[in-house]
Order: sequence, then structure tokens, then C-alpha cells
Amino acid sequence: MPPGFENKVLHAVLNIGGATLMLSDGLGKTQDFNAFSLSFAVKTEADADEVFNALAKGGKISTPIGKTFWSPRFGALEDRFGVSWMINVVAE
Repeated sequence: MPPGFENKVLHAVLNIGGATLMLSDGLGKTQDFNAFSLSFAVKTEADADEVFNALAKGGKISTPIGKTFWSPRFGALEDRFGVSWMINVVAE
């Protein structure tokens, strides 16, 4: 690897509920996360609160988690790394 890559993540796997999210650091020189948001759907309001609060630590909340017309629980935020997330309970 070139100099400066010794602290990069080559491969990481997050198991979230029944889903698998795979990650790695990019080879680019900049990290720009402003062109997309990740949407994470959970089954319960308690799960939504737990995920939202964990991601919000050190981040910025743009939409506090709460009831909406489409979901009993929805919130949006930017995590401490600058990644935008939408947390949503799938309404039955």
C-alpha cells in the first residue's frame, strides 16, 4: 500500500439485525458524503430509538426521531463521520 494508507480499513462487516453491511476505506484522497443518505429500516420503535441515538452521538440531528404520517418512528441525522442517515420503522 502507498504511504498514508497504514490506518485505512481494508474490509469491515457489520451485521445489523438480519442485514449485512460491508465497508472499506476508499482509495481517494477525499471523503465526501454529501451526495447521498443511507436509509435504515427497523421493525420496532425501540430499535429505531437505539440505532438513532447511537448514530447521533457526536453527530448532527436534522430531523429528531418521532412519529410521521408514514411511520410510527422516523429520524434523520449526520453521524460523527459526516454520513447522512434516515432511520425508519416500517409501518404495518
